[in-house]
Amino acid sequence: MFDDAIIVQSAISAFNNAALVAPAFLWSALLTLPLYWLVWAFGGKIADYLRWSRGNILMRASLWTVIITFGWIVLFGGNYGVLRDDTSTLPFMIAAIVFVSSLFIGSYTRDIKYARRENLVYIILVLMALGLSDMHAWWGPLLQIGSAMAGFVLGRRAGMEMPAVPGVLLISGATITAMLMQPEYFRFGQLGNLTWVHLLFVMAFGIFAVSTIALRNIKPCGRIHDSAYIKIKWMIRFVVALGVALFVMTESVPVFLGTAAAAFVLVALSVWHATELPDALDEWAFALSIILFGVLTTMPAITAIGIIYFANLPRSDFGRDFLRLL
Repeated sequence: MFDDAIIVQSAISAFNNAALVAPAFLWSALLTLPLYWLVWAFGGKIADYLRWSRGNILMRASLWTVIITFGWIVLFGGNYGVLRDDTSTLPFMIAAIVFVSSLFIGSYTRDIKYARRENLVYIILVLMALGLSDMHAWWGPLLQIGSAMAGFVLGRRAGMEMPAVPGVLLISGATITAMLMQPEYFRFGQLGNLTWVHLLFVMAFGIFAVSTIALRNIKPCGRIHDSAYIKIKWMIRFVVALGVALFVMTESVPVFLGTAAAAFVLVALSVWHATELPDALDEWAFALSIILFGVLTTMPAITAIGIIYFANLPRSDFGRDFLRLL
């Protein structure tokens, strides 16, 4: 009575139509909420088991975030043939992320001796994965392997570790920007189609990232007069709100970067106006940046790392304190 092929084609068509408007990364995060709740509830014990203390948790969380991101960029298996543009800067963008990630990892593993015979197989496997990750042109494997090797060697020869927070924000921010530039390559959305949910989560990540930078680099001094502060702050709020609305309508990378810059000015102004800030507010913002990065890239391991870091921070009313900055 029914043709099996027609039934299968109809099912596939229905699935694709549903996927076009379904933010898969969000459903993935919602379905794994019970696991995230367990990570939160036992965050202290997990940190003790991993030997993450208050003194080293920032470095350990940052290092593992970068290592997992490096593996995700290399092994994710995107296909350059699906790109909308015939000529794309994406291979160079990924090579830059690979280079900075390798630089970060190399700077934190200088004491580990890799040049051993028993590690030769693993080194070859990593180089093969790097080469196979970019086969769109003959120079693709050379670009990725060269970027990774140059970054790793420079990192091991550096006199100091790459700063943890700026390094993670640079790598995660570049990855999110690349996903926004070419969502179809990263399977971010279905066939490159982004909903307002995708875009609001991307914008939230950008706001928390720039807030972390502002909180870590600007000291509260209370030098702005209250009346001028209120007028300037409302003006910047209007610019940020307009930028968010424009970003949702256009999905434009320049609009995203411009709105993030305006959010940085907004938070920086609030920090500069304040006489003091709650302790570890920058760490709370950084932990949320890691969590959102893990959710957007559908990497539960990174989300769990952010939750462990979040659970081991000093208790405070973070939501109220952060909203005051906005």
